[in-house]
Order: sequence, then C-alpha cells, then structure tokens
Amino acid sequence: MDYLEYYQLSEHPFSNVVDSRFYYNSPQQSAAITKLKYAIDTKKGLAVVIGNIGAGKTTLARKLLEELDEEHYEAALLVIIHASVSSEWLFKKFAIQLGVKNIREDKIELISEIYRRLAEISEEGKKAVVLMDEVQMLNSREIMEEFRGLLNMESPEGKLVNFVFFGLPDLDHVLSLDEPLKQRVAVRIRLDAFTQENARDYIKHRLKVAGCSNDIFSDRSIQLIWKYSNGSPRLINTICDNALLEGFLFKNPVIDESTIKTVAVDLGLES
Repeated sequence: MDYLEYYQLSEHPFSNVVDSRFYYNSPQQSAAITKLKYAIDTKKGLAVVIGNIGAGKTTLARKLLEELDEEHYEAALLVIIHASVSSEWLFKKFAIQLGVKNIREDKIELISEIYRRLAEISEEGKKAVVLMDEVQMLNSREIMEEFRGLLNMESPEGKLVNFVFFGLPDLDHVLSLDEPLKQRVAVRIRLDAFTQENARDYIKHRLKVAGCSNDIFSDRSIQLIWKYSNGSPRLINTICDNALLEGFLFKNPVIDESTIKTVAVDLGLES
C-alpha cells in the first residue's frame, strides 16, 4: 500500500509536472488569461508576464497555448533553457514553429522567409503567436533589438506576430537593454503569490481532480502550508506531497499541523 491507496486517490495530486487537468483557475490566473488574449486578439505585439520562482508562469503559458485553437491562431511555445542562446538560433526556432518551409542559413534571408510566412498566416485569417518562457535568460541587447525588428512587421490590422514573454522579475532589466522595445510592452502582468484562501482552494481542487473529495488536510495544516510556502504554488505542491507521504507512514487519516511542521523541517523551510 502507498499513500494513493491509503487516501483513496487515483493519482498523485501534487506533482510539479505541468498537467492542464490540475490547472487552478484562480481570479488572478483568469484575469491574466483574459488580458493576454485581449493583447493577442487586438494584435498589440508584446505582452509580458512576470513572477517569482514557482509562481505558476509555465502553467499559465501552457494554459494560454491550449486556449489558442488552431482554427484562429498559429501558436507556438518556446522555452529558453540556457543563457547562451544566439539570435540565429531564435530565428530558426521561430521559423520552424511558425511553419516556414525554407529554413535559410543566412539570417537576412531567413527573416524574409519569416515575413512571408507571417503574411500568409495573416491572409488565412489567423493570428501568429509566440509564447516564450524563461525570457530573463536572454540577457542580450542584440536579441532585444532583434525582437523589436520582428515587431516592426505590421499589416493595416496590427502586428503580424504577437509575443508573450514569461519570466522572473529580472525580465524587467532585460527589456531595459532596449528601451524602445520596453516601451512597446502593451500588457504587463505580475503573478503574485497565492492568498491563504487561494491556497486552500488550490489544494482542494487538486485533491478533487485526483479523485478525493474528503478534507484530508485540516484547516490549521493549510494555514501552515501557506505560511511555509509563502503562497508559491510549486512549494505548496512539494509540501503537500511530502505531507501525504508522512501522513501515510504514520497512518494519519487527516494531515494535521504537526505533520506540516515535520515536513517543513525536513525541507529546510522552518526558520
């Protein structure tokens, strides 16, 4: 027996792997999606989402991508995985994701191909959208200038391509490397930490998706989870997952505050 069987769960409710089934549509997330879709649908060009580590930026990016149906949008999600990315690499990735058939080695020729493809997408009545996660890693003035160049591609209806940047607070500094680009940010969203009420609803939502409607966590334990996590969804997941394992090991049908305190010490969260 493991904790899934003990707590009558069909799957692990607090995995940090992004899974849209567990998406919690808090008022903050709902407002963010609405604002981002507005920026895209009105072809504003550039929107920015900023949040601390574990605030749910990647989850929001995946949810937004799901919302952009293929009939009306040509959308792609790029994740920056290291800081040494070149503008040539980025342009090739854009081209591939947007469906450019002739991937040129020469950057000027490649930009021309991208422009042709963006014009095709516009003529098809679709909107081109590129979502980019971890953009703070692109700490390069040259790359920021290249983004500004792409945003210069316009039709009478607006920008031919819409970017949505997701990143840590350092993203503000990166955008400042090219002030004209920073001034083109049409929508800026900051993801704040969950309130205690959000945290409680988030925990209950994930448990319900995993097949459990019982109150496994006591009210006091949820208060402590919120305190130790500082409202970070990622840390809430980590604490809850460890608490369920701890509760199973000691055969506690309800996770109480003592279990959360033990987990907090084990995770180094108890100051």
